Amino acid sequence: MKILIADDHTIVRDGIKLLLVEAYPFAEITDVCDSVDLMKQVNKQKWDIIICDISMPPGESGLEAVKQIREHYSRMPIIVLSMHPADQYAVRAIRAGAMGYLTKGAATKELVMAVNTVMSGKKYLSADVAAILADAVESLNHAPAIDNLTNRELEVFKLIAQGKGVTDIARELVLSPNTVSTFRARIFEKMGFQNNFDLMRYALENKLI
Repeated sequence: MKILIADDHTIVRDGIKLLLVEAYPFAEITDVCDSVDLMKQVNKQKWDIIICDISMPPGESGLEAVKQIREHYSRMPIIVLSMHPADQYAVRAIRAGAMGYLTKGAATKELVMAVNTVMSGKKYLSADVAAILADAVESLNHAPAIDNLTNRELEVFKLIAQGKGVTDIARELVLSPNTVSTFRARIFEKMGFQNNFDLMRYALENKLI
């Protein structure tokens, strides 16, 4: 059994490995710290399961990596393990191609169960994630504007909400300032913002930062 772990925090990777070694003593476990090395390992060999974070350099590139893996290796099972609350990212992760979504706070008691479920070919949905997905399906035709943002637009949205300027965002996401400005314009158009203050107020009111 070959397991690949991707997370930018060493202590998190070590904790996940301890859990998995206890449950699967003969597993071959490899860990990487960013999405670039994640994709290198995925392209290099076949994995029985991938456990991937969302927030890895650059930005929140974990979701983009999940999408790429699903496009090129459709049968490679992926569990997203994130610090973000399920109501913010679970739907996006499942849409990107993940077969399970866990918050890091619940990982100790659920991770092995999730791995076993996904390895059997089924999706692992905790009760809260299942409820969120059900609500997302029910409100599909009148989804809030934030759900209409692409993953990259959501990254830019959150960085603007944190008070970062175009140049800083471009540097953090490894994009050109013009590209960031384009994303900002799209965000404003989709959500009806007139200025950064409108965006920051929305983020605070909806607990997005």
